[in-house]
Amino acid sequence: MITAVWLLAAPLAVVAFLYASVGHAGASGYIAVLALAGFPAEQIKPLALILNTLVASVGCWNFLRAAHLPWRRIWPVYLLAIPGAFLGGWLNLPSLWFRRLVGVVLLFSAWRLGRALVDPPTLREPPRLLLFAAGGSLGVLAGLTGTGGGVFLTPLLLLCRWCTTRQAAAVSVLFILFNSIAGLAGLMLARPGALLGLGRLEWLLVLIPVVLAGAIGSRLGSRHWPVAWIRRCLAVVLLLASLKLLGLAALL
Repeated sequence: MITAVWLLAAPLAVVAFLYASVGHAGASGYIAVLALAGFPAEQIKPLALILNTLVASVGCWNFLRAAHLPWRRIWPVYLLAIPGAFLGGWLNLPSLWFRRLVGVVLLFSAWRLGRALVDPPTLREPPRLLLFAAGGSLGVLAGLTGTGGGVFLTPLLLLCRWCTTRQAAAVSVLFILFNSIAGLAGLMLARPGALLGLGRLEWLLVLIPVVLAGAIGSRLGSRHWPVAWIRRCLAVVLLLASLKLLGLAALL
């Protein structure tokens, strides 16, 4: 069992590095890797949320230390996200067609962001009521899909011109951390034995390289990589997330 789980360390670490560089934590990628590895559906969601929480934690450390979070303009997006993610984690997974619809939306977002590799010269002031609504609805969606919601929030912030690329990454990684913790709490309340049967030693061997990869990725994205590189990585992340929802939905 240890050998089999250890083989997942490399692909999961690659996912963590790529996603963390754009302020995400990799849940949709972890779900795809675990599904392809044949993990039972009831174990995939909690494992993805645990990995998400750890990688989002190091991402928050890097992006917030770099002072990219526009807290005064964006704080309402967090208010309803946490109870929304808790509710989504407690509920069952959405239907196949709903997941495919979300996948199409992410695919369109990847295309749009892949074409625009620079930040707009001016930003728009986000309406607070819209931020409240977006946070709550995306929180529910995050909990339902077993993700932190960053793949949904970041395109919204960028396409609406509410944030620069690095600001959107900082907003999203904190959003992901809150939602991952809340979603995991809701899941464990609904299914207290969700993690029973998972060995501790083998998963420790996986968590260490995944967290290290996430730390390196978020460090590069928050301080060193040009905006064009981050946007290209973001387009790839959204593409992978959309393909996961479109192509692997039947496995989950």
